[in-house]
Amino acid sequence: MATSTSTSKTASAPTITTHFDISLLPSLKDGMTVEEEADKRRKTCRFIEEAGRVLKLPRVATATAMVFFHRFYAKHSFTVHDRFEVAVACLVLAAKTEESPRKLNAVIDECYKLKVRGMQAGRISLQPGASAAAANILSPTGGSSSGNLDPKGEEFLKLKERILLLERVILHTIGFELSIDHPYKFLVEQIKKLVQRRQLEYTKNTSSSQQISASQVYNKMMNEMVQYAMNFSNDSMHSSLCLQFEPHKIATATVYLAGHFSKVRPVMGQTWLQVLATTTTTAVDVESLASICVQIVELIAERKGADAKTFDAIRQDLEALRNTATGTGTDTVSSGNAAAGRDGSGVVKTQAPDAKRQRRD
Repeated sequence: MATSTSTSKTASAPTITTHFDISLLPSLKDGMTVEEEADKRRKTCRFIEEAGRVLKLPRVATATAMVFFHRFYAKHSFTVHDRFEVAVACLVLAAKTEESPRKLNAVIDECYKLKVRGMQAGRISLQPGASAAAANILSPTGGSSSGNLDPKGEEFLKLKERILLLERVILHTIGFELSIDHPYKFLVEQIKKLVQRRQLEYTKNTSSSQQISASQVYNKMMNEMVQYAMNFSNDSMHSSLCLQFEPHKIATATVYLAGHFSKVRPVMGQTWLQVLATTTTTAVDVESLASICVQIVELIAERKGADAKTFDAIRQDLEALRNTATGTGTDTVSSGNAAAGRDGSGVVKTQAPDAKRQRRD
């Protein structure tokens, strides 16, 4: 059962291991399935994202909060710590880290309102062992049905104490590693290199059909690809990808996906692996690329209006790239995160089994 944080819960900095193995996550040891664990991450990251918008936090601060959240639950169980209280503490800490601090009372108030609305709409279920205030949210006599919590009330003060304590627990859990790199800066640099070097072209002749200059075509390509890649990077934050791969590898995968969705391809018959390799100082690993892309596609595949044809084309191209890289025709692109991974504190290493993400709202 989820319990309130106490001083005994304050953990020391985690021991750094050399492997990220999803089967060793604390929540799975406590009986949770891979799908349930991934679903809690996804839903809570949506909550963090919405809270970031309400609080008018910079995108990088919201992304940092999600990374803190993922790293925390790489070392702790969802059955022990209330995920929404952890999310609030991550937002508070990330806002400070990214030099966009918000008043603690304001963060608690807005996040509490969001949680109330989610529970009343049925998007959020009440966790076993939740606080008395949470239990009273749906009660007409509980005083919390409006989503307001009295800042001078006992329940608010107790919640504030738990958030402050959780902030310290999070700091110890992540080993005080507050400097977080995100895929955003890497993907912009990579796309700029590809476009400026004229290494990409539209699959259809855009300039002749719309009577626009070559420079306008490439500006359009740049803008489209950056927007798609940014969106895919945002989507990746809802999964444990930041625990499995370095940000520059995630960036490379989002650039690859952006190319497909922008309907562009490498020039002169080159493969995506060949052109992507020219944009980074590290080798482009086809297994990592495939794993990241498939996990992102699985996150977004069931959205309304999702482009099933593009998803199929991506899978076929990834399979072809893998077969070319291995020199065989037997490999297939499958779901899961069987690729290099990260320790919960940010250390990147080795292979880890995973199951296909279960899609639930």
